[in-house]
Amino acid sequence: MPGRIRDDSIAEVREKARIDEVVSQYVTLRNAGGGSMKGLCPFHDEKSPSFHVTPSRGFFHCFGCQEGGDVITFLMKIDGLSFGEAVERLADKSGVQLQREEGDAREERPKGPPRNRLVEAHRHAQEFYADQLASPDALVARQFLAQRGFDQAAAETFGIGFAPRGGEVLYRHLQQKGFSVEELTVAGLVAVGRSPYDKFRGRLLWPIREPSGETIGFGARRIFDDDRIEAKYLNTAETPIYKKSHVLYGIDLARREIGRSSQAVIVEGYTDVMACHLSGVGTAVATCGTAFGDDHARVLRRFLHDHEEFRGEVIFTFDGDSAGQKAALRAFDGDQNFVSQTYVAVEPSGMDPCELRMSTDDLATGEAAVRELVARRVPLYRFVVGNIIGKYDLDRADGRIDAMREAAKVVASVRDQSKVTAFAQEISRMIGADIDPNAVLAEIRRAKGRPATAAPTAPAPPKPRAAGPDLRDPRFRLERELLKLVVQRPMTIGRRSSEIGPDDFTHPVYRAIWEVVAQLGGPGAGNGDPAWAQKLRDGASDPEVTSAISALAVEPLLTPKEPDAAYVNHHMVRLLELTAARRIEGVKSRLQRTNPVEDPDSYNRMFGELAALEQHRRALRDQLVAGEAAH
Repeated sequence: MPGRIRDDSIAEVREKARIDEVVSQYVTLRNAGGGSMKGLCPFHDEKSPSFHVTPSRGFFHCFGCQEGGDVITFLMKIDGLSFGEAVERLADKSGVQLQREEGDAREERPKGPPRNRLVEAHRHAQEFYADQLASPDALVARQFLAQRGFDQAAAETFGIGFAPRGGEVLYRHLQQKGFSVEELTVAGLVAVGRSPYDKFRGRLLWPIREPSGETIGFGARRIFDDDRIEAKYLNTAETPIYKKSHVLYGIDLARREIGRSSQAVIVEGYTDVMACHLSGVGTAVATCGTAFGDDHARVLRRFLHDHEEFRGEVIFTFDGDSAGQKAALRAFDGDQNFVSQTYVAVEPSGMDPCELRMSTDDLATGEAAVRELVARRVPLYRFVVGNIIGKYDLDRADGRIDAMREAAKVVASVRDQSKVTAFAQEISRMIGADIDPNAVLAEIRRAKGRPATAAPTAPAPPKPRAAGPDLRDPRFRLERELLKLVVQRPMTIGRRSSEIGPDDFTHPVYRAIWEVVAQLGGPGAGNGDPAWAQKLRDGASDPEVTSAISALAVEPLLTPKEPDAAYVNHHMVRLLELTAARRIEGVKSRLQRTNPVEDPDSYNRMFGELAALEQHRRALRDQLVAGEAAH
């Protein structure tokens, strides 16, 4: 649509679109006195109403979550619309003819019926189809639903209907409602051959709705054997109001729960959405006749509150077969669309949520199984990489190398470089201890078409480190606290610090800081040196490392009192004990892949190494227990 909406048109929309009428479509409002109304906030969970609307000023405000604004702001947030989309929708409902900065006012809309007429036609069509589901001709449709555990109440909840087998039944019905052939063909409800005829005939229909609940299209399933169209599903074709890459089935029912829980479950079909919602998974949605893509992700992000400050979950459900694995690869390729963490939920038996719900005679048990399916989710990257690695024989050295190379090719496609190091570490753990994360990173670089190593003729400044996990992640709390002691209180670190090495730190930045400490002579070199922290900064060349050192120098220790020897010793011993545990797991992994008959020397050597590590770990555990008792 040409040109920016003129300010006077926006002002007219704000004046004519009464905020109390708009909000009342989403929230039950009651008179609060003083010209104000109140209700339960739609943007966060609450037990008592703190959401206030003042019609005279055209504003809303929630005193619980602090959301507020005018009628346009409300519609943008509640339905995930852009500013322009919200203005256009309110203009349609309020009868405002929008004017734009460029172009004649008569040309500001595309030629053809206005949006509100297309939406109104779909509303009447959905009501008609829903009524037809109770007709004698719809017996097969009702049987189809019943076989999948969906009763009349479920059909009403999801607005399911039946398209009569006659060729012009819907057309004649809508014509009586005053709709023209042009409006119905543009809407995608009717086609024209020798005469107008219904697009959907003799099929079970699911209304596809916008987040606001407005029906804008249909999904139609084949249920009669003599249906001349072989395709199992037909969906509304692209229309001015229906873009399949932008719509998600079930979003109208799921959007509020998605916003409250910051979780979205992506399933593969309409009946799967129904099964999930009826089983208590109210965040389920599905695409409509197309793969999940970038535009779908943008729609979801509006409802997920998907931002850096708060990360939610996007859970994909796939079949465990090859098609499901291909779908997972496509989803992984679009993983960068989300700040939220992405997961996969796969039922080992291969059943989809609809089948799983009906897998037992007891429907309650089946619904519990659907909830359990979602709860057992695994990270998407782990599922994708695991499927790749699983194709190879990891008992063979060449199998492990081939698995690493193919997994590295997948990770090489990741656009977010901050995730690459973590993925490389995961590949290393999944394949085995003899596959070092650095080797995986080198292979990823090769897969990207860059040399794994370079031999510059002259010294080159080191490249900044790729962003790793959050430095404040609780997993690294012990490492961070010990390094704060090293930076702030180097005199408290005794001779035992010589037992600590870079490999005792699992975060790459913390490992790099320890390397700088070692290069300067260890913590003892900082005793009595007021410039110790600055020297550490000067010794680091990576900006992320220098920044972390500054943070460690000013951040308070976790103990409110001056750290004593027991406090320091606990952190050092615990760090060494965790390292021993990781090494034990590595040896066990190699032992599992070593045949004691074919390679007895290696097996016995590793067995001895394992026994020594176990003894070392027990000794460290004893020291921790003794220190805690004394403290």
